Amino acid sequence: MKVNAVPRPPGFAHALVHADDTAELVRRVAPVAAAADRDTGAQIALAVSPDAEQALRAELADCAGGIGRLTTLTRSARESGQTVAAWRARELRALTSSGRPVFVVAQHDPDLDGIDGGFWIELEAALNISLDGLAVTQLCVYPRIPLHGAIGDAAVANHPLQLRAEQLTGNPAFRSPAEVLSALPFAPPHLLGPPDVQLQYNTFELSRVRDAVEEAARACRFDPVRGEDMVQAVNEVATNAVEHGSPEAALSVWSRPGELVCEVHDTGSIPLALIGLAPPHPSRPRGRGTWIARQLCDSLHVWRAHDGTRVRLLVRA
Repeated sequence: MKVNAVPRPPGFAHALVHADDTAELVRRVAPVAAAADRDTGAQIALAVSPDAEQALRAELADCAGGIGRLTTLTRSARESGQTVAAWRARELRALTSSGRPVFVVAQHDPDLDGIDGGFWIELEAALNISLDGLAVTQLCVYPRIPLHGAIGDAAVANHPLQLRAEQLTGNPAFRSPAEVLSALPFAPPHLLGPPDVQLQYNTFELSRVRDAVEEAARACRFDPVRGEDMVQAVNEVATNAVEHGSPEAALSVWSRPGELVCEVHDTGSIPLALIGLAPPHPSRPRGRGTWIARQLCDSLHVWRAHDGTRVRLLVRA
């Protein structure tokens, strides 16, 4: 009996491109994008500056697959590299579901450098997890000398491929996400002030957590469906905290019209904060909590703190 093996789809190809201005970006990237359109029928998606987008669209006007733009995320999401990686994965997973690969051009934005460049370092490492296995090629364009030296060094370390003479070649300096992030003391998200609600809970008190979030969602005037999204997301994270972090954990809630922020804190530690980025395998009965929460929230950020692990979730009406 002949058995026809099902070919595996091409995985994520993550490549670094150096370009110091729009003209060089177009000169280096456009031929590779055109080849992807011609040879594989790839959909082209852009996450670049307005000037670069206009120039690329003009250069690639004859591409049969068309050119789209990835969704511009809210500022709160863009403050968390892992949140942007989760949203990019959701959008690109939907695009690749058509059976056609996607060719992405993404560009470094100095407005998001922050004080230490941590956003870009975390984002690129997180993309290696969240986009793994997808039929996506992403060219990430960085200047040769960015404002923060750490950004340039991490850009090299985070990309398994580099673009050289219109060819994607292996990068011997590539390091795993765990290696890249191990020495980086990520700053927590911005301070929010005293919470409106704060409570301690254990495994047997998760209903108190759900009740507190449900009440806060009503105070924010969420519609029932969006409020239930936040209740479910916080419940998943809160359950993980007392099952895998520490016997007791804490919930803090900040409510404002149309926006709800919840933060879960436990005293346990995690080796890598980039959890819940890859979809769990269907055969795994557990390990879905943070993944589910990321799908339900506008922003979910995990970080290691001096007193344990913290997860901040944000949902807008």
